[in-house]
Amino acid sequence: MNGPHDMGGMQGMGPIPIEENEPVFHSEWEAKVFAMSFATFINYFPVDETRHASERMPPGEYWSSSYYERWLYALELLITEHNLVTPAEIEARVIELAQSET
Repeated sequence: MNGPHDMGGMQGMGPIPIEENEPVFHSEWEAKVFAMSFATFINYFPVDETRHASERMPPGEYWSSSYYERWLYALELLITEHNLVTPAEIEARVIELAQSET
């Protein structure tokens, strides 16, 4: 089954931008997603399951998301599917963090 991640051989997608001297993380949140993801690889979800979760992202969202946004999507999907947290708990935490920034 092809998905948005299966782009091998596709034409007309434009050039791949290459950022000279690109940092590993563009923002602090990316480093946090990386750390949380690796912690779950070790304790909860195999890498293959995490990759499959990111590949289930809707195509338009997948194509418009950054690398670490896809990782975050997969992490949120898996922790809810495995009943570690609820979507409501994630949303409440997002709201809490947004309010603490103001």
